Order: sequence, then structure tokens, then C-alpha cells
Amino acid sequence: MNMRVSSRTIFETGMNQLSSLQSQLSRTQQQLSTGRRVLTAADDPVASARALEVTQSKEMNDQFKINRQNARASMSHVDLALGTTGDLIKDIKTLIVNAGNPAQTQKDRDALVIELEGRFNDLMAQANTADGNGNFLFSGYRLNTQPFTQTPGGAVYSGDQGLRELQAGSGRQLAISASGAEVFEGALTGNGTFETKADPANKGRGGSGVISPGSVTDITKLTGHQYTLTFSVVPATPGVPAQTSYTVLDATTGVPVTPAPVPYKSGEAISFDGIQFDVKGDVADQDVFTVEPSKQQSLFTTVRDLITAMKTAGDGPYARADLTNKLNNANQNIDNALDNVLSVRAKMGAGLKELDYLDDAGDGVDIQYQTTLSQLIEIDPVVAISMFTQQQMTLEAAQKSYKNISGLSLFNYI
Repeated sequence: MNMRVSSRTIFETGMNQLSSLQSQLSRTQQQLSTGRRVLTAADDPVASARALEVTQSKEMNDQFKINRQNARASMSHVDLALGTTGDLIKDIKTLIVNAGNPAQTQKDRDALVIELEGRFNDLMAQANTADGNGNFLFSGYRLNTQPFTQTPGGAVYSGDQGLRELQAGSGRQLAISASGAEVFEGALTGNGTFETKADPANKGRGGSGVISPGSVTDITKLTGHQYTLTFSVVPATPGVPAQTSYTVLDATTGVPVTPAPVPYKSGEAISFDGIQFDVKGDVADQDVFTVEPSKQQSLFTTVRDLITAMKTAGDGPYARADLTNKLNNANQNIDNALDNVLSVRAKMGAGLKELDYLDDAGDGVDIQYQTTLSQLIEIDPVVAISMFTQQQMTLEAAQKSYKNISGLSLFNYI
């Protein structure tokens, strides 16, 4: 059975086929030019949805990378300020040692005081350091508030306890700042458990006793109480040497720790309630030494007290003993302040090191995301070029055949 095909059908069928082939060729050309297999969601709905999820995760990972860059900049500022602060504290320790030299006169100490004033001002400058954006490093959350203001007794802190944090990874937040209270006011006095002091009035009584910082001998016996050590001196009489003894009173409870006076021997250990220390030198009648629990003290208060002690020390054996007690106390507190600053700096260093690890992990995750996206939406160039060449040849053949078919007519044979 023969079927008659009209000229209109031939033209319409040929045009539709050419249009379809041209669309396919154009789409392949777009894939080659963009490098993407999936141009629209309709091309592969499942791959498109998955690619959107991966793209969002990749963009979040990119943001974490930016956060880490900002965190590194802020933490580097803090680390630099802490390093300088540590160097200044070491300079102050050197000045304390110089001030304790027996050959030093009051004029010599006055010269050291001038240097100490300079170190004090340098410490204030470090405590009030700001970053490149004008935000104070050690003010906690109060970025625009100057952390420390100088006072006659040291400095007052106007910031808060907050630690600014940044999301450095999908499951990690890092502190990028340090509180001024933690850095400059977080050190304990004395040996960290208790603090020994000489009564300033000992100087006027003619006593030259020097008390040691002491140590803990039994932590289970510690009471956390305040104690008063009072000396009694019975003057010598013909044939009888002077007798010196001491009593210890628990100033918190008012109960004597030593029911009877204990004979005093210079440098001999004095122990009670889990603590131990000694007193060296010649003590005067009614000389007093105190023991109290360690407390947090501002570095600026420590330096200011040291400056006052050196200014008012004077000369003479009793004045030197009083100064030695104050220098020992200041030296212990300065050591604690240095340890505290180094501890905070160690935290910053650990954070900077962790940023390096997070950067490496982030780069690895980024490669994984990029690989997944490539597998989902990118096209294989070899396959695409082969397809493009094939589609191009098919279109050219279709165009030639359409030209020949559309030229057929019975009038050509009349």
C-alpha cells in the first residue's frame, strides 16, 4: 500500500527535526562553554538538589576560612601585647633585684623609681592596646571602652569578663581575645595559697626580722584563716641572755595556735595548720608578722606598692629590713603576675596552633566539596566534545538531506 506524503508534511517534519538537532547542538555547546552538565534543575533534579546542598556547605566552609583569618589577626595582636607585657614584667623583676642590693642608697633607689614609673606607664599602654579597627584588646565585650584608668593605688578596670569568640569551624568556636581582668588582675598574691607580711610598724620598733614567703606542708590541714605572729623579747640581765619568743594567734577565730610562747631562733621553721615559713634576723619586742590567704591582686597595684616602698624606704638596718620584706613580697607577686600572663599567652598560642590545624582540615573539606560538585554537575570534556562533533555532523547531514528532499517536485520532470 502506498502512502502519499504532502509537501507541507515534508517541510514541517524537516523543520522540526532541524530545530531539534540545533537545540541539542546548542545545549552541548553551552555545556562545553560552562563546563557544566547540569544547566538547569530540569536537566537532573536529583543532582541539582544535591549540588545545592553541597554548594551551601562549601560557602559555609569558605566563611569559616574568613573567620579564621580574622581570628588569627586578632589573636596575633593579643599575643604580641602579652609578649611585650611579659618583657616589661621581667624588667621590673630586674629592678627589684637591683633595689635589694645592700649597697644601694636612697638616692640610688630614687633613680630606680623613675625607671619603675616608666615601666608602669608602659604596662598601662599595653593594657589599653587597641587593634587596627580601634577596638580595645583587653576590654572584654566592651570594645569601645578603655580597659584601665590609672589611679593613685594602681589602676581601675572598666571592661568586663567577656571573651570574644569566632566560629572557626563547623563545631569549633575559638576565643580571640583575653579579658583585662584575667591578664592584669588574675594573679594571686604570696605563694598562691597564703601570703606572709611584716607589720610596717616593725620598722619603728627597731626590728630587723625578715619573713619568708613560706610553703604548704599539708594541704589537708589548711584552714584559709588569717594568723598573727607576735614576738616578745625579755631584755638580758646580768648573767641571763635576752629571751625571744613568739605566739601565733588565729585572727579569724581569735583562738591561739600556740598555747604557750615558743622560743625563737633565727631561720628556724615555723609550722602550723599545714603551712611553714621562717623569720630571719633580730626581732624587736612586739614585732608582728601576718599570714593571710592569697587573693587576686592587680599587677598595677603590685607595681604601685613597690614604687611607694622604694620611695619611702630610707636608710639604716631597720629601714633595710622593712624594705627587704616589701621587696620579697613584691617579687613573689611579680612572679605570679608573670606566670599568669604567660599562662594566658599559652592559651593564645594554643589557639593560633589550632587555627593551623583547622585551616588544613578546611582545605581538605573544600577539596571534597569541589570534587562532589564536579561529579554532580560538571561535564566530561572528552564526552562532550565527541557528542558535539556527532551532533554537528548529524545536523549537517540533516540540513543537506532536507535541502535535497525539499527540492523534489514533479515539475522538474515535465
